[in-house]
Amino acid sequence: MKKILMTMVIALSAITANAQWYLGGSVGVASVKNGNADAETVYKFVPDFGYTLNDDWSIGVAVGYQKGACDLLHGSFGQDVETELLQVNPYARYTCVKNKYVNVFIDGTVGLGSFKDYGTEFQLGLKPGVAVNLNEKLSFVAHFGFIGFDSFSPKQDGIDNSTNVGVDLDGNNLTFGLYYNF
Repeated sequence: MKKILMTMVIALSAITANAQWYLGGSVGVASVKNGNADAETVYKFVPDFGYTLNDDWSIGVAVGYQKGACDLLHGSFGQDVETELLQVNPYARYTCVKNKYVNVFIDGTVGLGSFKDYGTEFQLGLKPGVAVNLNEKLSFVAHFGFIGFDSFSPKQDGIDNSTNVGVDLDGNNLTFGLYYNF
């Protein structure tokens, strides 16, 4: 038993010796206006932590909270509905352009979310982003848009599920954040 445990400790040490953990997140603010209704402000807070496997690949998870007007993808909501959203988004990040100062990446993500009193959401897709390396330990990160599949299942009777497939690169999908690399 001691040999197995010691072997596992050595293997884990070897794997993590060249790996790098990061911690950060992003905040987002958007204004949503439906038709002639007043514009509503949406606030989003998304802490994020991950593990860099090698120069090109990382894995991580973002856990988010959003409050404000509903996402425009969900047409089953009324124009003036304000709600809260809790979501979990594990991802695999591929860095396609990397240099000393700027990294361009794409997150492949599976998202699960719950709108308070309204329903649940499932997402599968890609989120492009850019990281500006301020120094060896600190990066400014921006995500913009979503490319993929989005499904919403309402809690209310008489309202159908909605499904969206496509590209959404508007300002409502723009987030900024800081990441600290250990």
